[in-house]
Amino acid sequence: MKTFHCNRCNQLVFFENTHCENCGARLGYVPDINQISAFEETEDGRWRSLHPLAQDLFYRPCHNYAVENVCNWVVPAPEVDPSETLCRSCQLTSTIPNLSNPENRVYWYRLEAAKRRLLYTFAELGLQVKSRQEDPERGLEFQFLEGDAHGHGVMTGHNNGIITLNIAEADDAHREKTRSALHEPYRTLLGHFRHESGHYFFDRLIADTARIAPFRTAFGDEQADYAAALDRHYKEGPPAQWEDNFISAYATMHPWEDWAETWAHYLHIVDTLDTAVSCGLVLVPDSPHEPTLTDQTPVEETTFDNLMKRWFPLTYVLNSLNRSLGMPDGYPFTLPPAVIDKMRFVHRVVAAAADKR
Repeated sequence: MKTFHCNRCNQLVFFENTHCENCGARLGYVPDINQISAFEETEDGRWRSLHPLAQDLFYRPCHNYAVENVCNWVVPAPEVDPSETLCRSCQLTSTIPNLSNPENRVYWYRLEAAKRRLLYTFAELGLQVKSRQEDPERGLEFQFLEGDAHGHGVMTGHNNGIITLNIAEADDAHREKTRSALHEPYRTLLGHFRHESGHYFFDRLIADTARIAPFRTAFGDEQADYAAALDRHYKEGPPAQWEDNFISAYATMHPWEDWAETWAHYLHIVDTLDTAVSCGLVLVPDSPHEPTLTDQTPVEETTFDNLMKRWFPLTYVLNSLNRSLGMPDGYPFTLPPAVIDKMRFVHRVVAAAADKR
């Protein structure tokens, strides 16, 4: 993710901020320019943008920003489209948690925040996303559902453009307990969104296209019985030496899951590298034998091989910093050649989709 600054005082601000801590200016994300903007509120209640790319254009806060306090995106001023009260992110959510439970509002905020980061990455990569209202057959929709008192009864998953998230995943204790029980090295809300979006984009960019043949060469035949594969995975576990060919144990279950896990990992890498570049992070150790990172090429302008070349030094320092803080590794993965080849395929699919915009 890129870095952002207040357009009034140039203070560093973050993607989730609603106001500048230094000068107090209102802040909001403007999807049309993919930027956080500072605003000045006019006498008639409109917000005038101070961002150079939207200078003097007028907006208003999303309903879920102004009323529910779970968003920080803006929509065009009423005279542009008076019916548009929800931002492009909130329009994608058709089902929210039951807000009579106070904890659910916190969970809703966390879910929406992770979703907005996902959508930001899509915009940076040039991946177009439409709502079900815009495209009833191929649009994207999110449902945030609640199970019983133990978080059971709701599956996080994807079905024909509808992504469901069990809101219990927004409970840090529940999510960590689940991660430990499933022996996963990594489990986050953003990771869930990235994974499920992989299933969505498989349907949009690979299924019923000429890419299905190279997909099957890389990932296997997705026509294999999914229910049988799921049953086998949970009864028998991953095959021996699965680490040589898959990014995770879950990826071994079925080609669809291998694709979704690899897709999610590609987004993980691209967004983290984008953040490092935007922060000007370089590694210049005294010894030439230690990992070095000086390339500052924007991720959207570089090659896949260059991304991989920079990724290893970055994860080395990331894990080293975490260990110094007594924390688990921030990047608890290894990337064997077979997995890198799969991610190269993902990179090509994403690049081709962006070129068609």
